[in-house]
Amino acid sequence: MVDIDPKQVIKGEVLSEETFIKLVLSNPLRGKENPYVRVTVRPVIVRDRRHLQFSYFDGEQDIAKNYHGGEAEARIDEVLDLPFGQANIFSAAGDLEVLISRKGNVHVVRKPPTSREVPRAPTHDREKDHPIPVDDPLLRTLGIVTKKGKKVRAGRRGKFVQINEFLRIIDQVLPEDRSGPVSIVDCGCGQAYLTFAAYHYLNHLQGIPAEVVGIDNDPDRISKSKSMLGELGWTGIEFRTARIAVFEPDTPPDITLSLHACDTATDEAIAQGCRWHSAAILAAPCCQHELHDLIDAPPMRPVIRYGILRERLADIVTDTFRALALRISGYRTNVEEFVSAESTSKNLMIRAESGLEPGDRQFVEEYNRFKEFWGVSPAIEQLLGPGFQEMVRDGH
Repeated sequence: MVDIDPKQVIKGEVLSEETFIKLVLSNPLRGKENPYVRVTVRPVIVRDRRHLQFSYFDGEQDIAKNYHGGEAEARIDEVLDLPFGQANIFSAAGDLEVLISRKGNVHVVRKPPTSREVPRAPTHDREKDHPIPVDDPLLRTLGIVTKKGKKVRAGRRGKFVQINEFLRIIDQVLPEDRSGPVSIVDCGCGQAYLTFAAYHYLNHLQGIPAEVVGIDNDPDRISKSKSMLGELGWTGIEFRTARIAVFEPDTPPDITLSLHACDTATDEAIAQGCRWHSAAILAAPCCQHELHDLIDAPPMRPVIRYGILRERLADIVTDTFRALALRISGYRTNVEEFVSAESTSKNLMIRAESGLEPGDRQFVEEYNRFKEFWGVSPAIEQLLGPGFQEMVRDGH
């Protein structure tokens, strides 16, 4: 126990412009009213002036607001009065974790700094309002922006947008009660744009310790990613040649990612995320060929006789099976557009967060009726294994 005023300690750290990186308030105290599950504070530049950006997450949406000077200080006092049980301050002078019990007992843990350099506060304007802005050196290394870092290369705008939108969603699904670094596995990482970006964004730009593993079954791609990693000199990120379906991580990941893994590789990533009990699974499917030649529901024949309509319908049916399987497995699931169709035609994301009771009868019944209607057995069912198959069989 430490006899201190935690609010003054935290406020002093946040107002230190030379060293402050980020503040995360989390773990709302039970039995006390709090409209938010997490509040974060970080410096940003707006119209050439330093502001503090407050990001309020209520469990459904994240609302960001920027404040300057005395107004920013007032907002600090305001959020520090909210009944949170944990505060993590990331500072170049040293990190700080403050734990507060419902009875008001305070425990302070001082840690070495996650970073000894204060990241340049991002400019908050239309062009640079991205988790990783255009002029970030990593994007030059990845070949996404020009050598001078002033604009996105021709043909890379879609990839730039996809990565940044993925990072926004990763920020929203970070586990609240983590005791160590966030662990992430990127399944079918390919050229590893997202793998590098996720690691850099969390560790270097947000001050959130994270460990990231990228896996792919193409040894040449993995070799190139390892070579780039050697040039960057980063630790806490690694690449392995492996099939998604058989990969065993050293630590079950908090977040499982899959950006445009082809065909049933997306199913493999989803199934592995469920098996690893990941807190969040984010999958943007790519080419879905599995059911293209299998779907044959008589009422839908006017649609499936035309090749392009059949292909699009098969995509929808495949992703519907995936979403239902995740709900049955205990995940709150949504299928959403994470970028515009201008960036990529494959712009859907299956977003799943743990927290439901597995085997919900409503979704089991929907799954079985949907399966019977189309007369198919989707890959996701086989990949999820006997436990899942038993749940849907018992609910038939």
